[in-house]
Amino acid sequence: MKNFTDKVAAITGAGSGMGRSLAVLLAKRGCHLALSDVNEAGLAETVRLVADSGVKVTSQRLDVANKDDVFAWADKVVADHGKVNLIFNNAGVALGSSVDGGSYEDFEWVMNINFWGVVHGTKAFLPYLKQAGEGHIINTSSLFGLIAVPSQSAYNASKFAVRGFTEALRQELELEKVNVSATSVHPGGIKTNIAKAARMDKSVENLGMSVNSTDKFEKLFRTTADDAAAQMIRAVEKNQRRLLIGNDAKVLDLMARILPSSYQKLVALSTKTMK
Repeated sequence: MKNFTDKVAAITGAGSGMGRSLAVLLAKRGCHLALSDVNEAGLAETVRLVADSGVKVTSQRLDVANKDDVFAWADKVVADHGKVNLIFNNAGVALGSSVDGGSYEDFEWVMNINFWGVVHGTKAFLPYLKQAGEGHIINTSSLFGLIAVPSQSAYNASKFAVRGFTEALRQELELEKVNVSATSVHPGGIKTNIAKAARMDKSVENLGMSVNSTDKFEKLFRTTADDAAAQMIRAVEKNQRRLLIGNDAKVLDLMARILPSSYQKLVALSTKTMK
């Protein structure tokens, strides 16, 4: 997809961060928008930012963990816009906890949004993308879909799952020879609200970490949401299979390739220095 003019993009997690930046940049490219987020105030602000862009914009409060609601939203997007060409499954949450001490409820919360939200969005929109004759699915995994980190077992599980799901999907679409593709996106540290909004369980203290450790990690984040969104749009244009965003993602991906087992010792050691 080289031209976004008069295309229709559906974006989850559009109320802040990369989702909001995607909406603004795509609107400038003449792409109509169907925006969703569980945060109604944030979603309304994104709608305001693109209101004078000259493209059609619709919005919907949406919890991506609810399968029926996601499918209903997909139907509504096509009813409102006549078609849909892109789905950015971007909504996500974060959790810090140990495997032993973390609760099932928190684990399910992360998986329901980060993984099942991607599955729901993909399955709800894929038939419509095929129907449109030109489409792309962009699923947000993470740097933590490439390497594992102490205290991030649930988040790692969800993002590794998104990676595997999307890579398998891409191959299936190619075998079917339909004009629809898929990209797995792996951002490193992005300056968004996800770290601030993360749930931190006291069980991380058993790992020698602090429930306030996200503040220290945030200081390492270098890539802006606008830059990340621009790279995602370019990845669609280039039909990339995988997109690594940020030098941290690129370096740590390389480390995991060179040291597929022993990288864990290096990560654990660096985690200790972040106490």
